[in-house]
Amino acid sequence: MKNNYDKIAAGYDLLSRLVFGSALIHAQTCMLHLIAAHSRILIVGGGTGWILEELAKVHADGLQIIYVELSAEMIAHAKRRNWQQNEVVFINEPIEHYSSTAQFDVIFTAFLFDNFTLAKATLIFTQLDEMLMNKGKWLFTDFHSDQRAIHVWQRILLKIMFLFFQIVCKIEAKELTNMVPLFAHKDYRQLLFSKRYKGFIQSFVYEKNSCAADLTV
Repeated sequence: MKNNYDKIAAGYDLLSRLVFGSALIHAQTCMLHLIAAHSRILIVGGGTGWILEELAKVHADGLQIIYVELSAEMIAHAKRRNWQQNEVVFINEPIEHYSSTAQFDVIFTAFLFDNFTLAKATLIFTQLDEMLMNKGKWLFTDFHSDQRAIHVWQRILLKIMFLFFQIVCKIEAKELTNMVPLFAHKDYRQLLFSKRYKGFIQSFVYEKNSCAADLTV
């Protein structure tokens, strides 16, 4: 099955820390303070679920979380997390198969779109956009490659990463997809921007159809 991380679920967190240290963690936790209490949250591709414990540090109760993850092994790890008094519903299926009649206050996608081709990523973006309520927040983190400024070591690392995940997880993508234009086209406003690893890892918080001011951290 494509884009399935079952084979590396047990060692995924360790592997990410060996390569990136705490950068991937901080890239995601830096956004959590912008989630309001009692939010209804859609997490897509949440991996081993450590983010549930980080969310509980911000709001120990009152959150309603839908956790969509293709890897059954990842969900097994996530179910062992302590999310305090928040409500978590796990859904083991590809995000493109998921639908919801109710909209979400927050959508959280971390290192999701780098699995897909541009065409597939665009379809999934449109699908998720329809699930986010007006003035809802989209917390987005992913790798970023600017060919005009990318460092040689980033090019090498990208090639290794894509080769590894194509072999082990059968990801569809062969290059990074720039998602920023899709948010701009849909009139999302940037609330927060943060970058790490010489700009290789970037985090954004977008608000749907708002006129909020920009904040860089």
